[in-house]
Amino acid sequence: MATTNHELLYYIPAGQYGKEGVLALLEQHPEIKFVSLVGIDLAGNDTDEKIPMSAFFDDYESFFEGRAVQTDGSSVVLTNIATLNNARVDMWGDPSVNWFVDYNYENIDPATGLPTGTLRIPAFLMHNYRYVDSRSILKRSCDYVKTELLNLIKEHGLPGMPHVKADDVVDIIFTSATELEFWVKTPARTVTKKELSVSQKLQEQYWQRTHGTVRTALEQAVERLDKYGMVAEMGHKEVGGVKAKLDEFGHEAVVLEQLEIDWKFCNNPLQTADNELQARIIVREVFRENGLDVTFNAKPIIGVAGSGEHTHFGVMAKLKSGKLVNLFSPEDMRKEACSSLGIGAIMGLLKHYEAINPFISSTTDALNRLKPGFEAPVCIVTSFGTDPSEPNRNRTILCGLIRDIDNPMATRFELRSPNPYTNTYTALSLIFVSAFDGMKYAITCGKTQAQLLAEISKEVGESADYLDTNRAYRTEKDVFDDFTQEERNQMFGVAPATVWENVQGYYNNPELVETLSQGDAFAKDLMESFIASILKRWELVLANRLIPNNLDAVRNMVAIHTDSRNSVDDKRFAEVNDLRFYLAKDSDDRKSLFTRLTEALNAGEYDLASKLQIEMNDKMEELEAKYANYAKNIF
Repeated sequence: MATTNHELLYYIPAGQYGKEGVLALLEQHPEIKFVSLVGIDLAGNDTDEKIPMSAFFDDYESFFEGRAVQTDGSSVVLTNIATLNNARVDMWGDPSVNWFVDYNYENIDPATGLPTGTLRIPAFLMHNYRYVDSRSILKRSCDYVKTELLNLIKEHGLPGMPHVKADDVVDIIFTSATELEFWVKTPARTVTKKELSVSQKLQEQYWQRTHGTVRTALEQAVERLDKYGMVAEMGHKEVGGVKAKLDEFGHEAVVLEQLEIDWKFCNNPLQTADNELQARIIVREVFRENGLDVTFNAKPIIGVAGSGEHTHFGVMAKLKSGKLVNLFSPEDMRKEACSSLGIGAIMGLLKHYEAINPFISSTTDALNRLKPGFEAPVCIVTSFGTDPSEPNRNRTILCGLIRDIDNPMATRFELRSPNPYTNTYTALSLIFVSAFDGMKYAITCGKTQAQLLAEISKEVGESADYLDTNRAYRTEKDVFDDFTQEERNQMFGVAPATVWENVQGYYNNPELVETLSQGDAFAKDLMESFIASILKRWELVLANRLIPNNLDAVRNMVAIHTDSRNSVDDKRFAEVNDLRFYLAKDSDDRKSLFTRLTEALNAGEYDLASKLQIEMNDKMEELEAKYANYAKNIF
């Protein structure tokens, strides 16, 4: 249903109303006073406007023909696409997905006594008569894969799936789902990193009962997701956080907790990504209404668990009878873990992942999360489980098989590297295109399911027809505990430590990029625009946020002992001071690390800047540890 109570309209379902129905529905809700076309640029930013509802009634068609709203390249991230001398961008509303109503509970409509609403219509961005936005990239990618996969199935059939007749397949359905992990806190209050680290190691927070304001906000957020038609499945505490602290009046004075909310998957990837965007808005607003700040940053606190956004994906075939068949599920769920096409899909993703990675983890914050020991993946590897009759999950790998023996429709893969600020539109686009390349191989290579399983299970140095000889792609072991860093690097490749290192996976693999841009669904110039934008952001954040923040931290690590007779204190602070000077203090004969890094960025020497960033991170960790060791000895 579009309405969930007699007062507010929360969303207009796709395909349920034509023009007259939509306008009639809106006439019944005068509290919805504005319309906004929501385009998504290549950085994943969403546009927002306040267009009076009267304009929507006066010229409904213009909102879907690119005539209602225009912007320019300065308003959206379309680097090297919308330029200063060619900046016009038109917005085209999308009638194929749900339209959400965003309410301002602080602006009450005096006529109705209800909060003022804005109808948010997802949109495409057109530049030079061509769609160039993230939503259009995902739509084109799914359309391309659907057409090509249907043709392959009709020509070659479905290997390893004798229970499905190729002639019966009439459509391809892409299933996908995301989730939200996030931190909530009381504004302007802090908790020490040590408190958080100890709580995490003791597992004091994971799936624990919520209390007080956090419980209220979590319950309200789950309820509100349902009102917007997202079918919330669960809200719970995550691994990070500490117990709330009360003031002398019994009120919560300090809150810092990590939470997760999940909702139902979609059969339309565009709707999946639109839902996630709306979920972020809902969560942030609900917790703000309860006096709490929310951050969706991937790694808001270094050394403590970050926030991921595991992304699930699957592919279904629709038959003439209307029945759906999961193309990743084998005929016998107890004898095989995954179908031939499913194995092909994960082979395709893993083979292309070095070129895909910059589009998934595109910021320093995102890469800070991908460290050993926090259930965040650092290696390009998958897992199927050791026994098909006993499904299990390996939480140390990049992308794993999720399955339920009694429910073949539930078989899917879970990519664990995305975070809440990953551009889900472009991520899903590249996931499905790369998966299709592997599925094409599985369909045309003539290999059995067992032979495909053997190929993805190969050892380093073992040649393969599709995968890289010098890599391994599957393990059932704990990636963090059962392999050394050297072994991980040799088997699965070296994980990038900076944004610059990450984009080298794109630049150094032109043949993989060629595959990912097939059909011009995600055209090369749009990929180049994305890469250029994340490099610009990396440089700006590093120069104007990370270095200044580290400089502030260095300045605050001052001597606090007054007894100069204690040689231990003197020695320990001398070590701290040496590091402080190395990091931040220029002298006649030596420039500080911060200065050298800034100069490398200004000169465009990004290889050097990347190396210096890694050194800066290591030195800052060393400095914090040494200062903590010094401070604990002071009375």
